[in-house]
Amino acid sequence: MSGICGWMGFGGDAPALIESMAQPLARFDGSTVQALHAPRSAVAVAAAPGSAHVHQRDGLLVAVWGHPGVSDPVLAERAAAQGLASTLAAIWLQGKAEAVAQILTGGFSVAILDERSGEAMLAADRMGIQPLTWQLAGETLVFASSADALIRHPSTPPALDHQGLYNYVYFHMVPSPGTVYQHQQRLMPGEYLHYRQGRVENKPYWRMQFQENGKRSFAELKEDFLGHLRSSVKEAMGDAKVGAFLSGGTDSSTIAGMLTQVGGKPADTYSIGFEAQGYDEMEYARIASRHFGTAHHEYYVTPDDVVAAIPQIAGVFDQPFGNASAVPAFYCARMARADGVTRMFGGDGGDELFGGNERYAKQHVFALYERVPRLFRKALLEPAVFNFPGGERVRLLRKARSYIEQASIAMPARLETYNLLGRYGPQQVFTDEFLAAADIGQPLASLDKTYGRSEAKSLINRMLALDLQITLADNDLPKVMKACELAGVEVAFPFLNDAMVAFSAELTPQQKLNGTQLRWFFKEALRGFLPDAIITKQKHGFGLPFGVWLQQHKALQELATDSLTDLKARKVVRGEFIEQLVGQHLQEHAGYHGTMVWVLMMLEQWFRQHGRTA
Repeated sequence: MSGICGWMGFGGDAPALIESMAQPLARFDGSTVQALHAPRSAVAVAAAPGSAHVHQRDGLLVAVWGHPGVSDPVLAERAAAQGLASTLAAIWLQGKAEAVAQILTGGFSVAILDERSGEAMLAADRMGIQPLTWQLAGETLVFASSADALIRHPSTPPALDHQGLYNYVYFHMVPSPGTVYQHQQRLMPGEYLHYRQGRVENKPYWRMQFQENGKRSFAELKEDFLGHLRSSVKEAMGDAKVGAFLSGGTDSSTIAGMLTQVGGKPADTYSIGFEAQGYDEMEYARIASRHFGTAHHEYYVTPDDVVAAIPQIAGVFDQPFGNASAVPAFYCARMARADGVTRMFGGDGGDELFGGNERYAKQHVFALYERVPRLFRKALLEPAVFNFPGGERVRLLRKARSYIEQASIAMPARLETYNLLGRYGPQQVFTDEFLAAADIGQPLASLDKTYGRSEAKSLINRMLALDLQITLADNDLPKVMKACELAGVEVAFPFLNDAMVAFSAELTPQQKLNGTQLRWFFKEALRGFLPDAIITKQKHGFGLPFGVWLQQHKALQELATDSLTDLKARKVVRGEFIEQLVGQHLQEHAGYHGTMVWVLMMLEQWFRQHGRTA
């Protein structure tokens, strides 16, 4: 698997070492830097020492990966003249570890190894586009761009973490900072790590600061927004041959339209369809393509395609990953690669910046209950609703009870009311032996911790801050980046341009969620640019009809059955649950229960592809 790897220690072994697959970066005290591989989706910076992204001098090594920029104009000019890594080295030598990360923009990861002072620093970008994984082995800091690269170091042999596996089944991915391996951690977006004398300290260098009481006019905001959109797309284009994902939603359509406008020619757009009722949204992609005049390319994914992709998808992820949309994203990117496209544009981030997820409106409705005086709720309303004779037979009362029950759950736990694992019950899904080494309360505790970090006053902004981490950095970005890596193309996310992110924070809560109207400002600002049919459509995306196909396609059934049978032997999931899931639940509701079949199947496939035992 691809990755970068490095370590920093003081004692018997080499004091500092970085590896990257292109060519050696440096030598330290006679220790030769060996060869690993830089990610296909990243900019390889393992060039000769002294290149724009590598600085090595007098025991100090600075290396930067990704597509970094510099926020300060004076420092940007210096970086252009002297090299980015050399500029960061000068800031580091002034004792400004946090400032090194603060001046960088875009998607990046940076490592500084200072042999003289016995210090090191790692940092990941603000949105989590370029991740870093690390582990402290004794007094040695080991770090890498992925868990796969990290476990290659002899001091960090892989040992699976039951908590990480449990969190995967709960969230359908492993949320950071945890990983699926014991003692491994990932840097959070906007976080840096400072290593000194065998100890590490993690601190945020950036957090989303929402301006809740903006006073700017709509016209002024619209002008700025469109300007940021154009510059973000232009900046992301670079010199690459660019294409764009096009699902027909507001985000992908906006990027496709702006790419055509900025590029001065029809943009190459790529869409995926499914021959399954209720899943195919190709017509919306065609509406957007016709409206903007893009050069449109389509592919219909089949059940056979899914069977062929599953082992590959499981293999490319360094953590178990259960978002089935990775499959259509892969086939979309592969289609683009066959056309010579080297960089794909994704519309990811629009929902989390401008308020586009359906749950935001739903939670707003639940939050209204908090405005009802507590005395009235507890003394009159709730007793009347819950104690009404025969109330379970009255539809309106049943709905009122359900509403009150959900509205009474504190955020962010209320977001997980319909969590699939919670519905089944952890004790019904997992073996006792497995649960003995996992805390079933940890997922909600981690959500609460992340939710509590935000200083936002409004509910919508607190949810956006949470989703920037849980939905975007831990789920959507890895999905698209790994799918593109597997297809052999880069990916860029124009909405995640730092200026666009900062602009979104200026919008008031009502401009994001106006009553129950999602992304109000975004849609109004793009009215006339986007087709009306796109603005008013319901959100969907590249959803995969796995549960439906699972009932009809023999090869898919065999792969799923074979995977779940082998998973039983690992003593992680109860055999009786798997039998009930496949033999009963799936027949009752293929779409709903098919999700858990997929999650468990991909867990087993990940075990196989990575040679792991539970």
